[in-house]
Amino acid sequence: MLEIKNLHASIAGKEILKGLNLTVREGEVHAIMGPNGAGKSTLSNVLTGHPAYTVTEGEIWFRGKNLLEMSPEVRAREGIFLSFQYPVEIPGVSMVNFMRTAVNEKRQHEGKDALKATDFLKLMREKKSLVGIDNKLTNRSVNEGFSGGEKKRNEIFQMAMLEPCLSILDETDSGLDIDALRVVAEGVNALKTPKTASIVITHYQRLLDYIVPDFVHVLADGKIVRTEGKELALELEEKGYAFLNE
Repeated sequence: MLEIKNLHASIAGKEILKGLNLTVREGEVHAIMGPNGAGKSTLSNVLTGHPAYTVTEGEIWFRGKNLLEMSPEVRAREGIFLSFQYPVEIPGVSMVNFMRTAVNEKRQHEGKDALKATDFLKLMREKKSLVGIDNKLTNRSVNEGFSGGEKKRNEIFQMAMLEPCLSILDETDSGLDIDALRVVAEGVNALKTPKTASIVITHYQRLLDYIVPDFVHVLADGKIVRTEGKELALELEEKGYAFLNE
């Protein structure tokens, strides 16, 4: 699904990614861990096309297409979803209108007809039930007045509505208490299929108790320096990142 080869990327003239390689296949969950400044969020921003980041070398292929040739909005329509570390509020824009526009833009890109209002509301009910989100959130403006946990739940609801091929969760566990973390993780797990994949970026092993990865990668100084199974996250929790240099 996703193939990253020798990726180099910079922001404001400073190189952050320094030859990163990663392969993600359908049905897989990949966790990316690493110290602050290693390049974890830079990777997510590059994959989604943030204009502040410049790719200076390397290739990214997504479902057989050159991702670097796509604008951010085309990448989203092609099936890449980013759950933000700090979701923004959009006052005055209702969740219903926001999601209907997003869903129908994706459908148009896929050559499908726009959903009628009744069909869209039915879809919303189904997805709200799937991820356990309250009506009081979806009846308001996007993230306006939401708590941190509510914003993260709302992100997972948006993911459910858009049904992306590749979901990138950038420190989704940041600022969540254990109950909110469990709710978010259950939503992510409910959306997993053999045809989709996820990249989970996190500092902490606790999230991986709920979203169990197939692979754990350690990102340090702009490169993936170690890849193992889920047991690597437990070792990092116990020993920290210093042990990788031993």
